[in-house]
Amino acid sequence: MSKLVCFIFSGLLFVFGTMASSYANTPESALPAQQAKGLTPNQEQQTQQVVKDLNEPMYRPLIERYILDELKAVRQDQQALRAEYTEKIAHAQLETADRAIVYTTDTINNVFFILTATASILVLVGWNSLRDVKNKVEDIVNSRVSAITDEYEARLKDLEEQLRGRSEEILNNQKKITITNEIHSLWMRANLESDFATKVEIYDEILNRKPEDVEAIAYKADALLELGDIQEAISLCNQALEIDSDYGYAYWQRACAYALTHEHSDALADIRMALDYSPNLRNELLHESAFASLHDNDSFNEIVNG
Repeated sequence: MSKLVCFIFSGLLFVFGTMASSYANTPESALPAQQAKGLTPNQEQQTQQVVKDLNEPMYRPLIERYILDELKAVRQDQQALRAEYTEKIAHAQLETADRAIVYTTDTINNVFFILTATASILVLVGWNSLRDVKNKVEDIVNSRVSAITDEYEARLKDLEEQLRGRSEEILNNQKKITITNEIHSLWMRANLESDFATKVEIYDEILNRKPEDVEAIAYKADALLELGDIQEAISLCNQALEIDSDYGYAYWQRACAYALTHEHSDALADIRMALDYSPNLRNELLHESAFASLHDNDSFNEIVNG
């Protein structure tokens, strides 16, 4: 419930922050007369100056608090999951030990039954030598106990292997869940971040956890284009296409880089490839600022009209 309230409150602050920024950028002549009613010119000027001096949104600390709460909740869930599986493994080991004890008890009882039956048979048959009887019984008991022990050890070894494999699988899945949750939180931060240099740092953190994430590579290239690092952006697009040659957004970002360096033929080729793999990008052709130099190109206009 607290997360929901925090999320709603941060959304409201986002709206108020946007309204405040719009108010700060509005010239004095455009303000409604009703807002200035009842204020002296000096008070009105001070109010406008305070609004203009706002350097960053007021809701940013709450967004960071929301992200920290999400990470805290993820850690708590992971600890609960670890405790749950540890308890299950302990119960499984206890059940195995109980079975072993029961199995051993039954074996001993069976041995005594065998001894009793053997003694009865010897009395009935009338063997002359008790020593022979004793040796024979000992041999029978030893062979039987040895066979049962070997069988039990083999079963116990198989059970230990199964438990070990299951434990490793649980730990690996838990690690994957942890990485997935961290990557999801980083994507949320990247979507909320407006500074492109900070976006690049966030994408680097994602790639540290998942080096072959082509989406993170392509979006990092996009941020680098905004920062003017065209060659590095091209290199990242090539890297993404080596991992997944069918990823249309990587072709799109490389086309933007080529268009900015006026390599129009390469840009047009990548635009065609991007539209082949991601047809929904066609709606962005005329809105992409990087393609401004292509607006007078006949081939580009054919692609737009096609």
